[in-house]
Amino acid sequence: MSRVYNFSAGPAVLPEEVLREAATEMLDYRGTGMSVMEMSHRSEGFQQILHQAEADLRELVGIPKEYRVLFLQGGASTQFSMIPMNLMHNGAADYILTGQWAKKAFAEAKRYGDAESAASSADKNFTYIPDCSDLPIRENADYVYICENNTIYGTKFHQLPNTKGKALVSDMSSCFLSEPVDVERYGLLFACAQKNVGPAGVTIVIIREDLIREDIYAAAPTMLRYKIHAEHGSLYNTPPAYGIYICGKVFQWMKERGGLSAMETHNRRKAAVLYDFLDHSRLFRGTAVAKDRSLMNVPFVTGDAALDAQFVREAEEAGLVNLKGHRSVGGMRASLYNAMPLAGVERLTDFMAEFERKNG
Repeated sequence: MSRVYNFSAGPAVLPEEVLREAATEMLDYRGTGMSVMEMSHRSEGFQQILHQAEADLRELVGIPKEYRVLFLQGGASTQFSMIPMNLMHNGAADYILTGQWAKKAFAEAKRYGDAESAASSADKNFTYIPDCSDLPIRENADYVYICENNTIYGTKFHQLPNTKGKALVSDMSSCFLSEPVDVERYGLLFACAQKNVGPAGVTIVIIREDLIREDIYAAAPTMLRYKIHAEHGSLYNTPPAYGIYICGKVFQWMKERGGLSAMETHNRRKAAVLYDFLDHSRLFRGTAVAKDRSLMNVPFVTGDAALDAQFVREAEEAGLVNLKGHRSVGGMRASLYNAMPLAGVERLTDFMAEFERKNG
């Protein structure tokens, strides 16, 4: 069977070149006689993999030396607790609620301190990004938290909020490495890997060194302390070794293709193809407000649940898979991460046009 076009929101499509290279090294990684899956995380071979991955990531993103890079486990959901445990020194934080994942992070923060909502787009089912130019940020807030790209609702912060001097914390899981990023505008950013970076199981945290402190939530478990992981170079315990290995290959794949500026150009071109079709379609419509649309995740509907289900079924038969939308939005969702080729998006819009001709 030939490979399908996988529009999953995550775990998601990976570069075919990376998969093929990993396949050639599966049984024997560079003359070691073993797979990276079998390699000790304390071995010289894996140390080289880890150090090269960090070096390539720093070069790709332009990470300043005063920021630490941590390769962790537990996904974004663990960061929802880890962030307030480590950063809520005054016991307060302000959250901007733009979807389910920001809501979940907000709920976790309330367990450890005084978390308040500074803005929300819940009134319109998170189909837009609220105006964040002059928010009621509290004087004692330790940080301001956002989910920068919302996979479920297809929205993106195209302008970062005015935090009024407070550290900005961003969940960048579904937009990380899709375009250039100015790390210095953040106190901490994090991303679970299974969107643009690698397989599920790796979480990347980029944190400014002054935020890595000893005086944190007293009951924080050892594994949920940034200081522990920073001091041990992401090797306090056995890391997600094979996942880091694949992430490293993806970093090199991006560098070979021109870095994050090239990724952004590629992603804008793909998104434009799909959004242009939706804007002129008689049957399909996008659900996110146009000015806040994501380049990564595009939810759309026909307005008829039965017809939506028929579309998803027939699309899968045509090799266009994982297009079913999240239950809170319904309809369909196409995720256009870095590794999705333009040909995949063009194939999708061609299929949509034919479906519209038959059913519109």
